[in-house]
Amino acid sequence: MVTTVGTSSDFNKLIENFIILEHDAIAAYDAVIERLEKPEFKAKIAEFKGDHERHMTELKSMATRNGVDIPGKGDMKQMLTTGKVAFADMVGDDGSILMAMASNENDTVGAYENGKDNDCVPAEDRAVFTRAYKDELRHKEWMETTARTV
Repeated sequence: MVTTVGTSSDFNKLIENFIILEHDAIAAYDAVIERLEKPEFKAKIAEFKGDHERHMTELKSMATRNGVDIPGKGDMKQMLTTGKVAFADMVGDDGSILMAMASNENDTVGAYENGKDNDCVPAEDRAVFTRAYKDELRHKEWMETTARTV
């Protein structure tokens, strides 16, 4: 699925959408950690969840500076992101779970790619989106590579 997060020309709406995206991502990471068998996989996913928590902190700071209402939870997409992980757990192993999560990362990679290139993002905030984009690429690559070795 192609995401539209990060494409808004209204910076305040863009921030709000990214906060919702991060709520959804963090919920999906919790679902993965709960279901993985291998402790080393759980530890790596917990590390990646920490990146998402940092993204959330940075986005909330932007929201506060710009007077944006901070959403307190994700949206309906959270059911899709966590549902894919739960289904993968029912029919597969750690590799299946990681591949399901990697498919979720497609949206976060796309969103942050949109955000880092969006002209409405002020120069002083662009680094946050660029750093998060690099984090998301790293997460997705590790999940896909690791899933193929399980």
